[in-house]
Amino acid sequence: MTDVGRTGARLARIVLSGPELVGFAVTEPAASVRLLLPSPGSELVLPSWNGNEFLLAGGQRPIIRTLTPRDTDATAGTLVVEILLHGDGGASRWAATCEPGAAVAISGPGRGYTIAADAPAFLLAGDETAIPAMSQLLEALPPTTPVQVIVEVAAPDGRVGLPSHPSATVAWHDLAPHDPPGTALVAAVREATPGPDTRIWVAGEAAAVQRIRRFLFEERAFPRGQATVRGYWKQGRRGSDDLSSG
Repeated sequence: MTDVGRTGARLARIVLSGPELVGFAVTEPAASVRLLLPSPGSELVLPSWNGNEFLLAGGQRPIIRTLTPRDTDATAGTLVVEILLHGDGGASRWAATCEPGAAVAISGPGRGYTIAADAPAFLLAGDETAIPAMSQLLEALPPTTPVQVIVEVAAPDGRVGLPSHPSATVAWHDLAPHDPPGTALVAAVREATPGPDTRIWVAGEAAAVQRIRRFLFEERAFPRGQATVRGYWKQGRRGSDDLSSG
């Protein structure tokens, strides 16, 4: 079952609950769960696996999204996710119109981020789809460790309140009209000057984070074991599993 709220103008906060979630635990921040959503105007139907992908009857792809489990209560059997409201994507449309009690299916959790407690500093960078994961990281990182946060937003109303961290600095970067997603994020990461022992976490549009990956590992020769770079969605893709994109 679901209940719906708002984290900000562009983030829908969805509370999922049910007896199947009793005992469901997430042990690391920035982990993932997969949500199967009903097709527009239809009841929830579980797809079949054809050996390559999940498909509904008739060959249609189901709406499946990978999201950050923002909060969990294993005793109460609740799970909170946040879905970015943008455009006419299947998850965005569902999050904007679903009613309390709507049915979804969940699988997971997927891997999270292991925090190096002895790291001297952290750099977190992402677009709006990464805000839930970065919020979790800010809540989990040691309070005395410096944290540089870089966030790209496609519109000013994407600037939501992030959890406070006493040693964090947050810089918001607006994506210019007609620029490809990730343009501002890539530029901001290139301008950042993390120390050689800094731990880096980056997530966002797949092509943009690939550019960041090349910059860090090839141009900067940054140690691969100190950086986590994840593609959360792909521009132009409206398939079954765009990570966190709605």
